[in-house]
Amino acid sequence: MARTISTYREFWPYYLREHAKPQTRAIHYIGTALSLWFLFIALGAGGWWWALVPLAGYGFAWAAHFGVEKNRPATFTYPLWSLLSDYRMFFLWMFDRLGPHLKRAGVAA
Repeated sequence: MARTISTYREFWPYYLREHAKPQTRAIHYIGTALSLWFLFIALGAGGWWWALVPLAGYGFAWAAHFGVEKNRPATFTYPLWSLLSDYRMFFLWMFDRLGPHLKRAGVAA
């Protein structure tokens, strides 16, 4: 059985290694961007838009893990850290600061 991760500091490089393929990260970025877009719409319009926030975020992420990366999403074991890390990875990528984090985790950028 795999070792349990007990701190977020340990989790972050693990999370990045679970997103080693650029295609996996790209699909994540699409889902995260859509989830943020739906969140802003839901804040104004309410109603069924709220349902699209997690659907977009998790739907794209899980499709990437099962279809591209061929691994089990970290959110199944570490749900809060995974959610935080998804947005962290997205915003680091948006501001072109993800590369050094990937390198430290042993992932080719």
